[in-house]
Amino acid sequence: MKIEQIYTGCIAHAAYYIENNGEAAIFDPLREVQPYIDRAIKDNAKIKYIFETHFHADFVSGHIDLANKTGAEIIFGPTAKCGYDCTTAEDNQEYKVGNYTIKVIHTPGHTMESTCYLVSDENGKAHGLISGDTLFIGDVGRPDLAQKVAADLTQDKLAGYLYDSLRNKIMPLSDDLIVYPNHGAGSACGKNMSKETTDTLGNQKKTNYALRADMTKEEFKAELLDGLTPPPAYFPQNVMMNINGYESLDSIMSKADKPLTPKEFEAVANQTEAVVLDVRNENDFVKEHVPGSIFIGLHGGFAPWVGALIRDVKQPILLITPEGQEEETITRLSRVGFDNTLGYLSGGLKAWKDAGFEVDSIESVSPEEFAKHYKETIVVDSRKPSEYSGEHIENAINIPLDFVNEQLAEVPKEETFYIHCAGGYRSVIMASILKSRGYHNMINVEKGISGIRNASIPLTDFVCPTTLKK
Repeated sequence: MKIEQIYTGCIAHAAYYIENNGEAAIFDPLREVQPYIDRAIKDNAKIKYIFETHFHADFVSGHIDLANKTGAEIIFGPTAKCGYDCTTAEDNQEYKVGNYTIKVIHTPGHTMESTCYLVSDENGKAHGLISGDTLFIGDVGRPDLAQKVAADLTQDKLAGYLYDSLRNKIMPLSDDLIVYPNHGAGSACGKNMSKETTDTLGNQKKTNYALRADMTKEEFKAELLDGLTPPPAYFPQNVMMNINGYESLDSIMSKADKPLTPKEFEAVANQTEAVVLDVRNENDFVKEHVPGSIFIGLHGGFAPWVGALIRDVKQPILLITPEGQEEETITRLSRVGFDNTLGYLSGGLKAWKDAGFEVDSIESVSPEEFAKHYKETIVVDSRKPSEYSGEHIENAINIPLDFVNEQLAEVPKEETFYIHCAGGYRSVIMASILKSRGYHNMINVEKGISGIRNASIPLTDFVCPTTLKK
């Protein structure tokens, strides 16, 4: 059977392409839709349907642009209400893609409209389950996102719905079904996802904590809700874009893909209060950058970090990118709803310096140099609490990058402090944010905890996250 997973690691997202007998369907497409169109052209097929498993929170789907470009019908599950032309299917309704059959299975819980799609071949044999955020490999969807856009829902109520959906709709299905989820490890839509991106349903029944046969609803809710961290601030904004509609990516690109001279760049920054976002490698940023700019490198978890730290998707953004990666950066911003890019610095840092503008830098030391000083100074650990609890420098302050805005008061204002993460990426992001807020008393530790460990600095297990005395 022809089911292709199209996986995008930056946001740990999986879309699916199904084709049979000249007809194709796309499930949960990303914002940039041309690759799906090209894939169908390669098969000499027409995209007939665009199936959405739910209103996504962590990315803006490409369903509207894809429908406008291909004439395909957008299908959502029961209870979905769109601000554009779409079809709300009924539970157990079936659709034909060539000789394949797509059956709608309404599975509320992650969100109320959440729906899985059972895919059967030309002989009527069920082959796979496109499970959206209802069922992941090793986990299930978090039940606290829909409550952000619907006041009458609680995470406890949604968790109860999800328990019923899993047991009444999913677990009775055949063990040999292949589960095709919408996300893999690294997505904020779950908490314990596997690095594997497909599995059989039978194996998930054996290994996924949420599918234990003897689990009561109360036990399920307790385990599911335990350890949930607050979702990124951009999630509700993405949900509303997916519900109500959005400007086409072609239009966004035409406005954003705009080279600016250094003087133009500075003028736009001053006139609009735009965030200057530098997406180069962290080592390049440390050496020199435009004063006041924020670093979030393209090579890391770029889009989710932008969404977590910039907060408002309408925020004007000016870009500093590696040469030739301007379009990629704009596209990746738009994947998570940041559609207000105003242009980019033409010629990069070289042009900026050649025009006589100043650059700034971040003081940075090797782990070996840090080893000479860490006992007599304040250390800020910018990793997640779960990483910190595994091992950390004794007496280090844990200020996770995710929550630097909320915990800004805990950052030392006067004393010099060292900052590190796991490998060197997140600490530079945090240092850039702090520097833009007027903090100039930090020193970045290169290579993060991995380098610190190799420098023979002793690490301790969890005690209790240290915070500064107020």
